[in-house]
Amino acid sequence: MSRPNLLVFLADDQGYGDVGCYGAADLETPTLDRLAAQGARCTQWYGGSPVCSASRASLLTGCLPHTAGVPGNVPASWEASGLAAEAPTLPELLREAGYQTYMSGKWHLGQAAGQRPHDRGFDDWFGFLHGCVDYYSHIFYWLMADGGSSPRHDLWHNDEELDRNGQYLTDLIADQAIAYLQRAKQDGRPFFLYVPFNAPHYPMHAPADVMARFAHLDEARQLTAAMLWTYDRAIERILDELDRLGLAEDTCVFASADHGPSRETRNWPDGRAEPYPGGSTQGLRGAKFSLFEGGIRVPAIWRWPSVVPAGSEVETPLHHHDLLPTFLAAAGIDLPPHVEGLDVRPALAGEAAPARECLQWAYAKQQAIRRGPWKLVRQADQPPMLFDLASDPAEQHDRSAEQPAVVAELVSILVQRRGTSYSQTS
Repeated sequence: MSRPNLLVFLADDQGYGDVGCYGAADLETPTLDRLAAQGARCTQWYGGSPVCSASRASLLTGCLPHTAGVPGNVPASWEASGLAAEAPTLPELLREAGYQTYMSGKWHLGQAAGQRPHDRGFDDWFGFLHGCVDYYSHIFYWLMADGGSSPRHDLWHNDEELDRNGQYLTDLIADQAIAYLQRAKQDGRPFFLYVPFNAPHYPMHAPADVMARFAHLDEARQLTAAMLWTYDRAIERILDELDRLGLAEDTCVFASADHGPSRETRNWPDGRAEPYPGGSTQGLRGAKFSLFEGGIRVPAIWRWPSVVPAGSEVETPLHHHDLLPTFLAAAGIDLPPHVEGLDVRPALAGEAAPARECLQWAYAKQQAIRRGPWKLVRQADQPPMLFDLASDPAEQHDRSAEQPAVVAELVSILVQRRGTSYSQTS
């Protein structure tokens, strides 16, 4: 096939250590583990941000979240805007080149009219617009806290509101993804299918029989393990349909997460006020909302029969904004001028790493930059911290006093690219 099919799975709040092949021994992700055995496991893949909207903006535009117009989470309002109009999206570019484009799952990149998935390149979509919904009623309750409004049902097929009360959201997302595969097979053109699940983002809901499977774990880990089990089963169903339709050999599959695990008290179903420990970073420092590794380093698995050697491991630092240029290059589509990511097919194939100076992030009053093994983190008015990720991936030893020249060089790059004011990163 001259132009590959493109299939993306995205988990929400899944930690670096929340996959079996990334070291999790207490939960079960056999489908993701098998996918890695059939392709490559990336050990230094980064989300675009430690929060949902900004990371997804980077994934779908090939640039940093600020360039895409989404520096943080899109507000909890039905009038909220999201992606910048001048930043073309992956589905828009693929559709212009003749691809079918479908989405099943979470959007969180703009709820206002003109900002929804069908406005930004998707031929057809199913799912919800806000940051999360109840898994059974599909109501977005967090308007009460974040926007001061009453709860509102949030499940859609394009602009049609759907009533699927009582049906488990993860299964519904998989059902629709399977329907899209069947439609794509009938059409015959190459397709892009984007499947951003809500799991394991709060509210922590899982079927009773799956909860029983992990009854031996403590409460928080049991909830996370059960939700990831249903997520893994959903991916299995979709991949089985891809096989049944005879499309697997011509399809590139990418599975990742938006950012690290949530410690928010909102995860607790009983309202307790302590941090939620259910997700794992596999020892990395930080979590969701943090620019330490635990907040931005995520699992990333590629299965691409014509490009990625089976059973391989990619240690090169790579990033969500590399997805768009990699997919466009594979499809023979010229890059738009805004793109900041790189075509990383050579790295995935075990060849040369992409030639880039650095990777960088900004969120709220934090900035981070990585060049080679060195990573610098700045937080508000605190002095910058410097870590050697080659010897200290857990970021336990600040080397800034020993390496003032490296600190000065990395701070200089941040100042040149984003200015000196932290207000520009909020």
